[in-house]
Amino acid sequence: MTETIYSTELDIRPIPPPEKHPTIFRVFDGLEIGESFLLINDHNPKPLYYQFGFERMGKFEWEDIESGPVVWRVGIKRIA
Repeated sequence: MTETIYSTELDIRPIPPPEKHPTIFRVFDGLEIGESFLLINDHNPKPLYYQFGFERMGKFEWEDIESGPVVWRVGIKRIA
């Protein structure tokens, strides 16, 4: 994804840990094909990437924008 305009920005940092992934997937599932959102997190979201790959294989694009050490920003786009 290059020069992406994000449909929304989701700062997941203040959300309690058990609610983080369900919230992220709810936002993703609410996107139209071609829309994307910017995820902001306080740790590396690599486990989330693997979960997306398992649960939404072929339906998303993932772009690492900022990789810590304090803030991680990832663009997630719905492609199918």
